[in-house]
Amino acid sequence: MRHGETLFNVYHRVQGASDSPLTARGIAQAKEAKAFFKKRGIHFTDAVSSTQERASDTLELITDLPYQRLKGIKEWNFGVFEGQSETLNPKHPGEASYGTFFADHGYGGEAMLDVQKRMVATLTDVMQHAKGDTVLAVSHGGAMHAFLLHYLTWPLTGYQIYTGNCAILKMSFDGSEFHFIASYDPLQQN
Repeated sequence: MRHGETLFNVYHRVQGASDSPLTARGIAQAKEAKAFFKKRGIHFTDAVSSTQERASDTLELITDLPYQRLKGIKEWNFGVFEGQSETLNPKHPGEASYGTFFADHGYGGEAMLDVQKRMVATLTDVMQHAKGDTVLAVSHGGAMHAFLLHYLTWPLTGYQIYTGNCAILKMSFDGSEFHFIASYDPLQQN
């Protein structure tokens, strides 16, 4: 699941390794997500979040479970673009990702494959050590996108999977790999 709306989301600032607080709307979104889970009788056995406060604050509004904060599911590091206007992001028409853009050219960020590898490794470890099979993991849009690209059996280009604020990705885990089931916008489906 992605965190709720933040101040940087409102001001259209690049927000990867940098952090900004949830807005009042972001707090309300997290509460809507909690209602979404409750309405469907979803009870989590385990919970993890990114080390970034926007993710852990979102998780704490959804569940009272004790949880781990994990660096492996933090947002993509966008290097020197952090905190800058989103208009500086490169355009990538017809492509599914920024690829190595933020890691190349001395920008000091991460390549998509590096984000993907740490997301896959961290979440696989979480699932292999979880107490149950219903785990809430609160992460970030770019990191979730990279994670999904590893498992999709069709090209993401031209196919829309909702990853807005508080988006929920439902995945199954077979002991070694994840399988995409669905994406939900709890703000529209409550």
